[in-house]
Amino acid sequence: MSQPPNFGQAFDLSSLGRPKTPPPAQMPGLEVTAGNLTADFLPRSKEKPVIIIAWSVRSPESQEMVSTLAALEKSYAGSWILGRLDIDAQPQVAEAFQTKSIPYAVAIIAEQMVPLFEQSYPEAQIRLVIDKVLALAAEQGVGAAPIEVSEPEEDEAMAALEAGDFGVAEAAYKKLLARKPADSFAKLGLAQTQLLIRTDGLELDTVLAKAQVSPSDVALQLQAADMEIVNGGVEAAFTRLIHLVKESSGDVRNKAREHLVGLFLLVDPSDPRLVAARSALANALY
Repeated sequence: MSQPPNFGQAFDLSSLGRPKTPPPAQMPGLEVTAGNLTADFLPRSKEKPVIIIAWSVRSPESQEMVSTLAALEKSYAGSWILGRLDIDAQPQVAEAFQTKSIPYAVAIIAEQMVPLFEQSYPEAQIRLVIDKVLALAAEQGVGAAPIEVSEPEEDEAMAALEAGDFGVAEAAYKKLLARKPADSFAKLGLAQTQLLIRTDGLELDTVLAKAQVSPSDVALQLQAADMEIVNGGVEAAFTRLIHLVKESSGDVRNKAREHLVGLFLLVDPSDPRLVAARSALANALY
């Protein structure tokens, strides 16, 4: 996973004043205020990473992200601290965090702030971001890097992938998901494996040439996007399918959108190309 943007950039939080608005009703996580940010959260960030999610009662989406992060905090057994920032009650803190939209998540490691993401993401992608935060923090002597504990089905899938047996790998990931439907790594592994299945035996240049000759052939356009992303052409794949969404309607449009969203799962959520593509897709749809 690529490093989050601006990692290690320190922001001056010492000038924040005391909040005038009382804390909101009880929600998961520790409430962040101008007072306890400097007195509590910053010192604790020297012991373990702090992840703060900015939210508002005016945004149900942001409230859902608070709940998602709270569930993840529990699953990580206290290896990081969750803070929740009510931007309405704490506008000074929100401004210090350079909050432009919600939900907005930042990490604090050794009193330094790192922006993580500015919109909702599936749990699987958020877990990948958290793992990166823990790994980066461990490199600075804060907390411990995440311990990878594999499941039997995951071991089976990895062995099959190494042997080039994508069908067995797919079946193994599906077995794991049947047993643990919320397993984020299994979801990602299945998506990656299915991409390999769809592109197995294909030649990039041949597929792209066919797609160029037949721009209205939806199957070819989806195949071309798969080939582009598997060969590192993330922007090209996203641009191709966003164009298809813009130029189509009905079932074709839905198929292109669903395929694109599936490809989104394969890209680091902090990748600016993904952020731009999500915005472009929203504009194409609405």
